[in-house]
Amino acid sequence: MTASVKPAPTRSAVPFEIKSTALNLIAFSPKTADFAALETALGQKLGGRDNFFGGEATLIDLSDWPINAISPDLPALAALLRRSGMQPLAVRGHGGLSPAAISDAGLVSLPASVKESKPTARTAAPEPIHSPSGTMIIDKPVRSGQQIYARGGDLIVLALVSHGAEVIADGNIHVYAPLRGRALAGARGDSSARIFTHCMEAELLSVAGVYRAIDEPLPTSIKSLPTQVRLDGNRLVMEAMDLD
Repeated sequence: MTASVKPAPTRSAVPFEIKSTALNLIAFSPKTADFAALETALGQKLGGRDNFFGGEATLIDLSDWPINAISPDLPALAALLRRSGMQPLAVRGHGGLSPAAISDAGLVSLPASVKESKPTARTAAPEPIHSPSGTMIIDKPVRSGQQIYARGGDLIVLALVSHGAEVIADGNIHVYAPLRGRALAGARGDSSARIFTHCMEAELLSVAGVYRAIDEPLPTSIKSLPTQVRLDGNRLVMEAMDLD
């Protein structure tokens, strides 16, 4: 009679892992403690649309808050941002608020200046080409998690802008390929700036701080077609372009 052999015990799965990560956050930087003024201005900016940002993770940036100024009403501000579709997670700087006050509002306190880790080779943004006119040219795809900023000029991208990527310019943005990530033109307030793409599939669009999140299907008149985006007053207009 042969003895039965019991299988060797297997290692149990590790219950959890802790890893470093990087998040893309909207930074909301209030300039006044007057809550009514903030609420009115934000409502005008978003055109009265609740849940405009679709749950976008948000950093409340108080790093430039004047030392002797009245501190903002953080719980009320966080509630206002949530009604607008943002999801406040943390506060950078303190704006005269104690760490306990920030924690009581359900937020994480970050220092005013956060040292950023260097991007790895896998996520590093493509090297730009700078023209004499100040225009930045990108001739390689902009991958998810990458950000390109053309400071003081236009941005021209000759390849795909992927989902989760972000292209920003103080002037116009031209994407001669599918635009699937985020595009923010007129970043310093130039209301005449425009966004052009050969294939409109963007996640978020902004001109001079006026945003439109693409949280519902694009109209067939522009979806996957050559499109320009411009401001008409405080409203973003998206128009198909005939390139024939």
